[in-house]
Amino acid sequence: MDDLRLTLQTLPPDDRRDLAQFIQWQRRRATGRQDLRLLDLLLHPKEYKSEELIKKLYPDEPNPVAYYALRKRLFKHLTEFLLLRQRQQDATAATSVRGQLTLAQYLFGAGVPRLAWNVLRKAEKLGLDNEQYEPLNAVYNVQIEHAHSPHAEPLAAIIERRHRNKKAADEEERAGIADALLRQRVRQARLHGRGAVPVDELVRSVLKEYDLQEAFARSPALLCRLLSIARHAMLVRGDFATFAPFIERCYGLMERRHGFAPAHRGHQLRLLYMLAHALYRARRFTESVAYLEQGLAVLAAAPGRQFTEVGPRFTFLLAANYAFLNRNRESISLLCAALKAKPALLPADQLTARLQLTFHYFAEGQFAKANQTLISLDCTDHWLEQNMGLEWLLNHNIGEVLIQLELDNPEQALLRLRSIERRLHEQFPATAATADAPPTPLGGPYHAVVCYLALVREIIDNPAVAPTPDFATRVATMPAFLSEEREDLQVISFYAWLRARALGRPYYEVLLQVSSK
Repeated sequence: MDDLRLTLQTLPPDDRRDLAQFIQWQRRRATGRQDLRLLDLLLHPKEYKSEELIKKLYPDEPNPVAYYALRKRLFKHLTEFLLLRQRQQDATAATSVRGQLTLAQYLFGAGVPRLAWNVLRKAEKLGLDNEQYEPLNAVYNVQIEHAHSPHAEPLAAIIERRHRNKKAADEEERAGIADALLRQRVRQARLHGRGAVPVDELVRSVLKEYDLQEAFARSPALLCRLLSIARHAMLVRGDFATFAPFIERCYGLMERRHGFAPAHRGHQLRLLYMLAHALYRARRFTESVAYLEQGLAVLAAAPGRQFTEVGPRFTFLLAANYAFLNRNRESISLLCAALKAKPALLPADQLTARLQLTFHYFAEGQFAKANQTLISLDCTDHWLEQNMGLEWLLNHNIGEVLIQLELDNPEQALLRLRSIERRLHEQFPATAATADAPPTPLGGPYHAVVCYLALVREIIDNPAVAPTPDFATRVATMPAFLSEEREDLQVISFYAWLRARALGRPYYEVLLQVSSK
């Protein structure tokens, strides 16, 4: 896809109109300029190839050189427009500090040092109040540069404050590096499935390498970083039953002792999401909803379009909670509204919303709608595995098997089931015991999925087997799918379908019963 077109397509209608006006003001020419013609063509619902665009822009004599120069100019206009818009809409402390610093530098250059120093002091206070270490470092450097002024503070005091800020900034930077490293390792682990890396050992080694073992939550920013590091381990281990109380205590302590200033909204939202997600995975749905509603209230109070990328995550998690609180129709309404919202969701968020909506339609017994929603993803298995991870793909494919069974299409269900089995057998073959390692069952960390698929295959081959006592016993004793606190709720959803077939009861009724244990 054309990257410039993709970027332009993300703009909401108001911003597209404003961008066109901005280009006119920049170039001070008539509306027929080539810049605007290219903008209109790239915003057209139909995607034109480069050759087609060149012919439309230069019908008399195609000119590829002029076309690519025109693209470069349009990209420059877009960059300047977005920069200006961000400055207008971004009310964070970091932006304010940088603005004050820019004003101070101008005043020094204009020969107004007394006023410049007053502005620098305001910038420093704002940065200290909101723990903006990076822009504060620039403020101190400018103060040192102009310490010879009669309006300046003592140089030794400035240097001392600069060193103190540098130490805090360094700790935050080291926490950020550790966080990024763990994110990368966990992402790699998910691509290859569970158990690919020893996460606990990885966390300990990274914290030791960056000297963060004794770090504690001195500020919302640092608390957010540290809890993010801890959460990476929980995502792989699935130990949310112990993580939920821990993060709840940390958040409550920070809220009581320090509170969250407006400039800390971003950190507060991340903490609230992590907390709500941990409570959801620990099956404390009502409490999770309460924290999500608190986060949505923070989002609503944020000026302009700040934190808009966080909104979909809160919506998806809220919809998931509603499903387990017997409010599944509200879940469907939330997700449908999110998919219709302007500006449109990012591509990855759209995929997540549609897959989640599939499960909610399934729970309502609307199997045709669930199937159509799954078809609308329009991505190959290979692409989904590479971009969304193996477990995301497995959830997608197992969901497709169950939908086809409910639509009375056993042949299609069997084809998809065989595809899943083939993938797991090839990636995780059984291995014999060695002197250094125990034997590995077929499917490795996904052995329970292999066992689950074997039971589903029995139903496909002989639907009458489901209500028999022997089948019900095997479902009830199936390893890793039993209702344990550490089990993934999507896995519980699949287990509930199998149990509902064995009991001859409605799926959603059984799901609510199983998830409440």
